[in-house]
Amino acid sequence: MQGVLQGFTIVLILIFIGLATARFLPRKRESIATGLTPLIYYITNPALMFTMLADTDLRSVIGVFTPIALITAALTGGLYALSAKLFFKVPATRLPGAAMSTSYVNAGNIGVPLALYAVGSTNPVVSVLIAQLLMIAPVYLCLFALAARAKGNQENKPPLAKTILRSIANPVTIATFVGALFAAFNLRLPEVINIPLNMLGQASIPLLLMAFGMSLFGQRPLAEKSLRGEVFLATGFKMLFMPLVAWVFAAFVFKLQGTALLGVVIMAALPTAQNVLLFSQQFRLETTVAREVVLCSTLLALPVTLGITLLLG
Repeated sequence: MQGVLQGFTIVLILIFIGLATARFLPRKRESIATGLTPLIYYITNPALMFTMLADTDLRSVIGVFTPIALITAALTGGLYALSAKLFFKVPATRLPGAAMSTSYVNAGNIGVPLALYAVGSTNPVVSVLIAQLLMIAPVYLCLFALAARAKGNQENKPPLAKTILRSIANPVTIATFVGALFAAFNLRLPEVINIPLNMLGQASIPLLLMAFGMSLFGQRPLAEKSLRGEVFLATGFKMLFMPLVAWVFAAFVFKLQGTALLGVVIMAALPTAQNVLLFSQQFRLETTVAREVVLCSTLLALPVTLGITLLLG
């Protein structure tokens, strides 16, 4: 229980620092925010994913955990998209980001400390990262590319195959794939290269959380009344439906028990990753629902995770 509280306290402090930066450095706010997004997207996040995967024993993490993560994400995102389209007629420019916000968890910065402190192992979080970055993210990025392509002008559009290839071949996915190859073949970089990469990777988590905190400045949660229904639906899918699906499949299909079961369900109850907002911004799609779900799920994650720990721990 103490580990869960400590993990969330660290996250909230970093978000607050970003918010305070935007509040007390108004003249620098735009330049800082403009610089952080490409820095995280192209440099620090890929470094984090590579170093984390390269140091992992893949045999111990690719088994039941990764299939559960894939099934849970696919069911959650797919059923949300169907429900949102049916009840709210959500346009294509908003649907991919909203669906991703229901099924793409903050495993990189919240999941790691929670896995260590609450479960005692990083296996559940590494399995989720493999599933998300190598399988789930490319699918969503293709949808983002198609939505952005449909949104733009018909003239001067690149071929569809090129658009999809560019969306999949992004720095984070490539770094994760290379890291997995290093782990699979037990390769190691020289220390003189590995140490700087580790330093860059360690910078990614606080920068991501600070960027999210800055994006909250001046925003009024649930200010757009027309989108509240979508936000409530997406948040419900993320914080209630996704952990429930993970528990059902882990306990009754894969027969997990004890800390293994707890780890799977806690990973599913993690808040939405800030990368969803980052990807939406990169493709210039609507970000309101994704941003609101990131905020709401972050606020709800602590009580939900504590409840899961009490029930299963």
